[in-house]
Amino acid sequence: MTRDELIRHLVEAKIAGDVDTPRASNVANVTKMLDRQWDYHFGLEPDRDWTVDEVLKLLAHRVGIDPDPARTTGRDRIDPERTVEALDAAADLLARAVADGARVVVATGHPTGVLSLHLAVAARLAAAGCQVLTPAAEEWVRADHLPPRARIRYLGDVAMLSNGADFLHTHAAEPMQVLLAAGPRPDLVVADHGWAGAAAQAGIPTIGLADTNDPAMFVGAEEGKVTVAVPLDDNVPPARYRPLTERLLARLPST
Repeated sequence: MTRDELIRHLVEAKIAGDVDTPRASNVANVTKMLDRQWDYHFGLEPDRDWTVDEVLKLLAHRVGIDPDPARTTGRDRIDPERTVEALDAAADLLARAVADGARVVVATGHPTGVLSLHLAVAARLAAAGCQVLTPAAEEWVRADHLPPRARIRYLGDVAMLSNGADFLHTHAAEPMQVLLAAGPRPDLVVADHGWAGAAAQAGIPTIGLADTNDPAMFVGAEEGKVTVAVPLDDNVPPARYRPLTERLLARLPST
């Protein structure tokens, strides 16, 4: 697709434009992040104290949400131009990783939605000569807020949290922390939620996919920890991500 065609697709698919994320969720999650609730800070430690108004202003700039701090109802918006700009920056990182033969980890807290994008990224990077790592496979991940049998499990070289029977939606940072402790250390991480936040906090170049109600990722990007934060609705039907996945991978060698 051309850039204009992709932007139209993002809006029509509700990946960007007027998305289905409630404004109330966006505002509430900023407060939860600032209160250091485990499932909203993604393992990222801010360099300074942020206020709610400052984070909302940042989200308006980096994501395109409504800048009015008084509005707490209705739906919100992602500027599709910002999505494409971030995709292109991420595509440059992937191309550089291939040129360097980099070690890469791909992971997701969304076993629906953007999983389709992550699977394609892992496959193409491996085919192009990157080392797509799978550390800590089947290792337990223990935390009070996680299920008792939580473990790291891979599908198509994409790390996810599992209970042994199902892949789990999670915002937790602990799975990536366990993965990194197992080694080897990757040169690049492509992920979302706490998988991305924990990697970025560890100083690893990170591409983080993030919805409008994932403020920690954009604060991390503003502070220089998250290398590229891509604003998008992260849980629309998986097939709708195909055109932006193609743009993300367009600079890699054809296989």
